[in-house]
Amino acid sequence: MSAIHQFLTLGILLLCHQVGISQLQEFENPIAEQRADPWVWKTDDGTYYLIATVPEYDRIVLRKAESINGLKDANEKVLWRKHDEGVMGHHIWAPELHHIDGIWYIYFAAGEAEDIWNIRMWVLSNDSEDPMEGDWKEEGKIETDIESFSLDATTFEHNGKRYLIWAQNVRGGEHGTALVLSEMSDPVTLTGPEVVITEPEFNWERIKYNVNEGAAVIKRNGKIFVTYSASATNHNYCMGLLWIDENADLLDINNWNKSPGPVFYTNEDLNRYGPGHNSFTLDEDSETVVMIYHARDYKEIEGHELDDPNRATRARVVYWTEKGFPDFRQKEKD
Repeated sequence: MSAIHQFLTLGILLLCHQVGISQLQEFENPIAEQRADPWVWKTDDGTYYLIATVPEYDRIVLRKAESINGLKDANEKVLWRKHDEGVMGHHIWAPELHHIDGIWYIYFAAGEAEDIWNIRMWVLSNDSEDPMEGDWKEEGKIETDIESFSLDATTFEHNGKRYLIWAQNVRGGEHGTALVLSEMSDPVTLTGPEVVITEPEFNWERIKYNVNEGAAVIKRNGKIFVTYSASATNHNYCMGLLWIDENADLLDINNWNKSPGPVFYTNEDLNRYGPGHNSFTLDEDSETVVMIYHARDYKEIEGHELDDPNRATRARVVYWTEKGFPDFRQKEKD
């Protein structure tokens, strides 16, 4: 074997060891057009489900496939539609699908038909084996200590306990939304205490609106990482990062750490604008972490950003630094 051949072979082996063979896979982005706040759930048998916000904000839809790329052309089913009046009557936002103790749950945000910004968190459940089948039952509202604008609930289990993280206006007025964490007694009930783990404090979190929202949890390398989104949902939208040691008390705010700068944000050279509101899943090897997120491919928006339908769902592999932190590859294309 020539020296050049040996050098190239060693380089390939080192690359494969560092990022993993499956990380060289390319995704057929966008995975879904006009689907924002995307959440992908992978079952133990390798089935992928994609649930996301539709631009009409009037229904909850779901699609499934045997691969992440397969979600692109998968049939989509409407699972639930907004109420004609009263609660759950407007702004159906950011649904998440979870399978907990044999039951499927959908967490979502909704306003009232007569008061569209009176947004709260709601839950649906379904005991069918496949969430595309069966009937969805309305479990009701997630009750919080503070009765205020709240959305983007996500749940996770750690050390035998279940937790919920959500975005809420906890200070009133123009203070915007903070991320709040609480333990749960079951998938729809908070037990408290309700602890604010981050609120908008840096300039990049306060562009047009003061926003911390859209939390997503990934556990790896002895830590719990929480990504979240900040600022208005135009090209200023971006992702921040929190982390905590996996053995620390999650409800002690002094144990949480926060990146002083965004970790994933607009890259005009790659036509990636306002990336955010992500979720995490695993690739087909059940090891490689894949981030599912939304972004636009243009900067200028006519009218209000929430009226623009073209936030598209994308997928990208997450790399890991030598210190065990996620690398979202800001300068690399999808």
